[in-house]
Amino acid sequence: MKPVFTLFIALSMLISYTTPVSADGAADKGLQIAKISKSRDLGWSDIQATMTMILKNSHGETSIRKMHIKVLEQTQDGDKSLTVFDSPNDVKGTAFLSFSHPNANDEQWLYLPALKRVKRISSRNKSGSFMGSEFAFEDLTSFEVEKYDYRYIKDEKLNGVATFVVENYPKDKYSGYKRRVTWVGKAEYRMLKIDFYDRKNTLLKTLHFNQYKQYLGKYWRAQQMVMINHQSGKSTELQWQAYRFKTGLKQSDFNRNALKRAR
Repeated sequence: MKPVFTLFIALSMLISYTTPVSADGAADKGLQIAKISKSRDLGWSDIQATMTMILKNSHGETSIRKMHIKVLEQTQDGDKSLTVFDSPNDVKGTAFLSFSHPNANDEQWLYLPALKRVKRISSRNKSGSFMGSEFAFEDLTSFEVEKYDYRYIKDEKLNGVATFVVENYPKDKYSGYKRRVTWVGKAEYRMLKIDFYDRKNTLLKTLHFNQYKQYLGKYWRAQQMVMINHQSGKSTELQWQAYRFKTGLKQSDFNRNALKRAR
């Protein structure tokens, strides 16, 4: 091959790799990545698991809470989940019920056993802290593609893993976030990291997904999640155990009456 043609091909390849994706193209690619990620995690029916929550304050002092969780997959709507605190005694029996919706406000209720009262979480208060943790109420709903607008940013390696970096812009005007930046693994389309930016577009929190394990030969679940609040210096670690899939949960296991009888 003549040198001039070799140089022409090299320059053409360089241009193709450095030309930025158009705005429409970035939006389409970001949406496609989100759709593939969601499609890879369908058909599990229901899940039961236990979880340890470790709260750490800015001085490094920790407190531990234990709970069990039930999740019911919905084919035409967002998923339903029920979280019940088992310890310590000051929160034992507290229960949290969440209904996710792709195109409407999520519905969430908190049962406080000391008051024997069910409290509905207002859509305007979804950015509030969940039980003193660094997770907001809006962080505790299932991922639904329709909840966001998307923009693909770039390909990047995260701890040696090839990822897509995609921005998510919440459509809900009451969201506590201006945007989220997500790192999605290319091989399995698993979420590896999320940066959360507050309404002033300042980095607020980072969530890391660690120690993934595959279940039923298909479904990947992180055994550890760590949410770090960059503004307060606090963090919350979630350690997941005893995952069980397709256990036969029913719609009747997820209603306001289920909150009061949850054990």
